[in-house]
Amino acid sequence: MLGYWYGIVKDGSDFFGIEALDITKQSDSVYSITRYGKAIKGDIILPDTSYFSGYTSSIGNDRFMNVGGSIVTVTARGKKQPLIVTSKVYYLAKFEMHHDTLTMKAIIENFSPTRKGYRTAEELKEAVAGYIQENKNIFDPTYSLSYRKIEKPKPLKPL
Repeated sequence: MLGYWYGIVKDGSDFFGIEALDITKQSDSVYSITRYGKAIKGDIILPDTSYFSGYTSSIGNDRFMNVGGSIVTVTARGKKQPLIVTSKVYYLAKFEMHHDTLTMKAIIENFSPTRKGYRTAEELKEAVAGYIQENKNIFDPTYSLSYRKIEKPKPLKPL
């Protein structure tokens, strides 16, 4: 799983983009993930870089990546200083690796029609295992991505 992965994102509308994941080992069981992306929506290009920490877990025979990161939201307030809020976000995605291909299937945010939050990781794991055992689709089709392993691009040399 370690290395540099490249993929193309398309959601079925006029949105598409390219992404690269740089996955390195942070410690024994924790990975450092840098996501480089450039999205195109109509005639707008949106470059971004995101940093996450993740670790792997298993539910039955399926492997999952548990990912945590932060989102910084800046809200303009007229003549006042902008309001800056940092929020923690968490993702859970099933992953499969075959040769040089990494496939990630993110679990949709509202996969449970009756429950909006889980107090422990074990509660979440049990809920996901139950839905998988019942063959219910809990994966988000927009964020089911395939990546190819490539050599990490070399940095440009200054002139």
